[in-house]
Amino acid sequence: MFLIVGLGNPERKYEGTRHNVGFEAIDAIAKHFNIEVNHKEQKGIVGKGIINGHKVILAKPMTYMNLSGECVQPLCDYYDVDSESELVVISDDISLSTGNIRVRKKGSAGGHNGLKNIISLLGTNAFPRIRVGVGECKNGDLVSHVLGRYDAEDREKVDASFEKVIGALELFLEGDLDAAMNKYNVKEKLE
Repeated sequence: MFLIVGLGNPERKYEGTRHNVGFEAIDAIAKHFNIEVNHKEQKGIVGKGIINGHKVILAKPMTYMNLSGECVQPLCDYYDVDSESELVVISDDISLSTGNIRVRKKGSAGGHNGLKNIISLLGTNAFPRIRVGVGECKNGDLVSHVLGRYDAEDREKVDASFEKVIGALELFLEGDLDAAMNKYNVKEKLE
C-alpha cells in the first residue's frame, strides 16, 4: 500500500493558490486514474484505488498546512506505511520556477512548514517527496506570494506540471525513484 499526500489548506478561499498545488496534484492524479477522493479519515480527505497495479491511498490533509503531519503520521501508522519506501508527499516549492518539479528521496523541510510538521511527527526526513515549482517570491512578502494566485501564463505551466508529477509518481510506484529524479529534476536557476 502506498500513501500519496498532497499538501494544501482546506478552505475555499485557498483554492487555486500557490500553497495548494499539492491538493491540485492529488486532484489531477485522482482524475487521471479514476480514484474518488471523498472519504474523511485521520484529519484528511482520502481516496483508495489502484495505479498501475499498485494499491494507493490519495490524501489531502484538512489540518491546514502547518499541521499536515497530524494527518500524515496517523495514516502511516494505521495503514502500516513505510515512510521511506511507501510514502510520497507533494508540496509547493518557491525555489523552483513555476511548473518545474523536483523529486527527492529525503531531505530537509527547506523552510516549508507543512514538510517541517510531517518530519517532526514522523521523526524522520527520510521520505520521498515531489516538489512543484510555484515561482520565487519577488516582493519579499512570502505569505502573500504562497497564498496568491497565478497569472494566466503561470496557471498553464502549473497545470502542465501535473503530467510530470504523474510520470514521477508512476516511476516511484515501480520502485525507480532514481529514474524519476533523473527524468524530472531540472537543473536551472530562477530568473
